[in-house]
Amino acid sequence: MKKQIGLIGLGKMGGGLALNLHDHGWDVVAFNRTTETTDEYAKQGITPSYSVQELVSALEGPRVVWVMLTAGEPTQNMLFGETGLINYLQEGDIVIEGGNSLYKQDAENAEKLKAKGIRYIDAGVSGGPDGARNGACIMVGGEKEMFDYTEEIFKDLSIENGYKFFEGYGAGHFVKMVHNGIEYGMMQAIAEGFNLMGKSPYKLNLIEVADIYQHGSVIESRLVGWTKEGFEKYGIELKDIKGEVDANGEGLWTAQAAKEMGQPAAIIQGSVDFRDQSHGNPSYTGQILSMIRNMFGKHKV
Repeated sequence: MKKQIGLIGLGKMGGGLALNLHDHGWDVVAFNRTTETTDEYAKQGITPSYSVQELVSALEGPRVVWVMLTAGEPTQNMLFGETGLINYLQEGDIVIEGGNSLYKQDAENAEKLKAKGIRYIDAGVSGGPDGARNGACIMVGGEKEMFDYTEEIFKDLSIENGYKFFEGYGAGHFVKMVHNGIEYGMMQAIAEGFNLMGKSPYKLNLIEVADIYQHGSVIESRLVGWTKEGFEKYGIELKDIKGEVDANGEGLWTAQAAKEMGQPAAIIQGSVDFRDQSHGNPSYTGQILSMIRNMFGKHKV
């Protein structure tokens, strides 16, 4: 395929993907609702467009358009709203839906688009803004034929061996959703453990604890690494970090999927419950969670 792609949404993740693709020789035609953001990326080599129609018109067929918006209504409106892609794309064009959307929505999206001859791929992107910019981990779902056609996109965006295809509409988003549920549980355990050590009688330097964990221990991980960096950045007391923890929905979706499938997910459910209960009940454990989320995902603290 020719190295040209449309990208809708220049937020923390979409902006990084646009520049990453540009670095790999792609002509990236981008649209963002905030025109000032579009203008800023134009200065960095991204081809600007100021409407969905303009973006589609700037692409040669068969077009490939990556949608990187907030899951739910923003994404659905971009696909099917009055000025959505379905009104401008043509038979043979391809939509890649790369947001953190609920996997159940993908089959319906694919059917609606297929009625007009438009093909659909779902892609779950992990690695945070830094991964989007410099090399992500991508879980791709849909039809193998479409994956094969667009594989170069995923290869260029990912770290080495950092992308895989899973057959079926929603499979990519499902694997990414469960990834986020696992992430919830791992972060909860880290936060509870460091809270316990912070309240212990040993006056432990938590930066030093995180550091030793990162040198050959069984729990050595990127999350522990971000914990260390967060303590170094914000201080062990985390005075400027809120103790109420936000959620992005995917941990809850994972717990709900486990219930629907009759499978246990007590740790993931517990981590979801903690975040819900943290509102109005801030704690040091919550501060640690908020800090880690900020370090890898640039979430507000």
